[in-house]
Amino acid sequence: MGRNGSMTTTEALAARVRGLVARLAVLAGAGVGVLILFSMVTTYVAPNEVGILESRLVPPRGIRPELIPGGRLRFLLPGQTIHRFPTDLQLLELNSSAEGQSLRQGRRVRVEPSMEVNTSDGSRVAVDVTVLYRIENAFTIMQQAGPDRLFENNTLIPKVISALKKNLGEMVAEDFYDVHKRVARQTAAQSQIAAELVGRGLVVEHVLVRQYYYNQEYQQQIEEKKIQDQLKFTRQSEGEAAKELAKKQEIEARGKANVAIETERGGAEVTKIQAEADAYRRKRQAEADLVVKLASAQGTELENAAYQGGGSENMVGLEMAQVLKGLDVVVVPSGGKGGFNPLDLEQSLDLFDVQEVKP
Repeated sequence: MGRNGSMTTTEALAARVRGLVARLAVLAGAGVGVLILFSMVTTYVAPNEVGILESRLVPPRGIRPELIPGGRLRFLLPGQTIHRFPTDLQLLELNSSAEGQSLRQGRRVRVEPSMEVNTSDGSRVAVDVTVLYRIENAFTIMQQAGPDRLFENNTLIPKVISALKKNLGEMVAEDFYDVHKRVARQTAAQSQIAAELVGRGLVVEHVLVRQYYYNQEYQQQIEEKKIQDQLKFTRQSEGEAAKELAKKQEIEARGKANVAIETERGGAEVTKIQAEADAYRRKRQAEADLVVKLASAQGTELENAAYQGGGSENMVGLEMAQVLKGLDVVVVPSGGKGGFNPLDLEQSLDLFDVQEVKP
């Protein structure tokens, strides 16, 4: 083909490309139109949301009280709008610091500047506050405050700030250091907010005063006063400790003295008891000795009486016989007037003056 034929082919290809681009543009426009139309006639209600239907054309017109549950795609008729409200826990953060500003703002978090409280002593204290709340009745909120997050601007934030300023403002600036006073005022503010939100579709779960800030000069004065108070309390504690130590030492000394006295008293009692025991033992021993001596004397007396009574000669003879007992050989004169014949029984009896006892 020639030069003219080549140019004809290039032009044809370019025309085809232009036609293809035009058709794609038409299709893209149609797609965008379909998407826009689809978004106009549908609304997706998330699982953690409820919907309130408002109809401007299709009867019944106005806000309908029925709640539309979440987790579904809803189709709308002309003039209809579904207003979505969250059902999970929501957060209102009053915090001007970098930490507060870094919080993600969205359907669950609302961040506002820190609140300034005028205390009863004329001071100003900046306060960071966290409020946890939830939506109880979306239809009531829609009726009273309007759609979307208008309830925060029109109802929640004004009530929270008003109650906190009133209750925290009843303290003096220094009371913020006292956790018991601060929590008491915080609880009172929460009760007031809960009472003022009755019938408005909102429920406050918790109010927490997270941080407080004095101006620089007052902060320095407070810190110096706290240091002085701590030194004062430290000295008082040291003084009380010294008093208690002195009492302890006095009690210990008194106790030791009492122990010594009781020990001496106990020793004296032991000595007394031992002396009484010795005296009693000696007394009983003397009594026993006396009884034995009396018995021995009585025995001797009875024995003497026995020797003097009838048959005493026989007893003397028996005693003499006992003396001679055991002798193998006795040499005595057997002849003459003084002779002694042991075989002569009558002579032996006469010798020992043994007399016969007559019956």
